[in-house]
Amino acid sequence: MHNLGFALDGAWRVLLAGLVLGAGLPILFTLGIRSLSWAAAGPAPRPAGKAIGYGLFAVVILGVVLGITFIVATGFGKALSFEHVYPTIVAKH
Repeated sequence: MHNLGFALDGAWRVLLAGLVLGAGLPILFTLGIRSLSWAAAGPAPRPAGKAIGYGLFAVVILGVVLGITFIVATGFGKALSFEHVYPTIVAKH
C-alpha cells in the first residue's frame, strides 16, 4: 500500500511541474493578450489592462530568457544558481 502512496505523491509533483513549466508560460501569454484586449475594448481606454498585460509579457520574457540561459550554461559545463536574489552562472561542483 505504501507503493501506491509513493506513486501518487510522485504523480502530483510531476503534474504540478508540467503545468507550471509546460503550460504556465503560454497561459500567462494568453492572459496578457486578453488583458490588452480588455484594455482596448469599450469607449474609454483602461490603463490597468495595459499595465497587467505588459507585466505578464515581462514575466513570459523573463521565463524564456532564464530557460535559454540555463540551456547555454549547461552546454558550457556551467550551472545556473539562484543562491542570490538574481540568477548567476557558476561552475558545476
